[in-house]
Amino acid sequence: MTTSVRLPNRVEQALAAYCVETRRSKSEVIVELLEQRFSLAESEATPYERAEAAGFIGCVEGNTEALGSYKARARAAIAAKYQRK
Repeated sequence: MTTSVRLPNRVEQALAAYCVETRRSKSEVIVELLEQRFSLAESEATPYERAEAAGFIGCVEGNTEALGSYKARARAAIAAKYQRK
């Protein structure tokens, strides 16, 4: 089946560059991405699994212990703001 899609210039350029790099046709790349998208939508993937598949999980590096828990950071921020003199 043939389908026509209007792509913004930036998307079309990125697609063309990707196709040259990977030596694949635009159709192959688009079909693969659509299959991935619909397989995620149809599966019972958790939000965590979807974020991991999208590349959001593990995208930040650093000392996670320094971040602390939300409650601890909130308490520290409130204490700093309303410090008694």
